[in-house]
Amino acid sequence: MPSKLMEYFNKQPRIGVLGTSNGSGAVDAAVYGSPQMVDEKTVVMGSGENRTLADLRENPHAVYLIMEPGETVMDWKGIRVYLKMTSLETSGEGLETYRRQIAEAVGEQAAQMIAATVKFEVTDVRPLVDMGQGWEQSV
Repeated sequence: MPSKLMEYFNKQPRIGVLGTSNGSGAVDAAVYGSPQMVDEKTVVMGSGENRTLADLRENPHAVYLIMEPGETVMDWKGIRVYLKMTSLETSGEGLETYRRQIAEAVGEQAAQMIAATVKFEVTDVRPLVDMGQGWEQSV
């Protein structure tokens, strides 16, 4: 994926919605501000022991939506980043390193809520509102 995607994905401040579904297909959506693209095809985030994490344990596919308001609904900017989980770490140095980073950024209490670090591969990117323009024109 182009560096323009990484730049837009990591822009702060921003929040997005992570959509997941469990093994039976029941869907969930949760607000996350922490996912970060660490290279042009990899996203890393932390998660508490919650429905999102339970879903990912059953089904590795997810989508992260990033939205920015415009003057009208047709002017909204944003993208849908389709993801596939490649690793889930519930202990070890990677999790502890992530918790230290979270503690520095938002505090120790938030860091202690992190039960796992999740790594994803970016599988596709689409515009938030798809009218055939391609995602590059939507950011």
